[in-house]
Amino acid sequence: MVDDAQNKESMKGAIETLEQITSSNSTPKTVKKSLTDLIIELKKQEYSLSVRAANTISLLDDVTQDPNMPSYVRTQLWQAVSKLESIRE
Repeated sequence: MVDDAQNKESMKGAIETLEQITSSNSTPKTVKKSLTDLIIELKKQEYSLSVRAANTISLLDDVTQDPNMPSYVRTQLWQAVSKLESIRE
């Protein structure tokens, strides 16, 4: 069974990565808006960590398909997805 502390640490790391992306001047405004909304959803306590992570992974997949996104931002998004994928119940 996965440790709850590990899940919380993975969630914290993913949120920090997404916040770094939104604070970057090189991130397109449309991407910043989407990521800001995702961060708010990740921080809500309404659902379990694994449900929030799964929902965010699905939405981030759509965000990474944006053709205007710089490749290094896409790479950072994939890092956040990797952290979220490690969250299990």
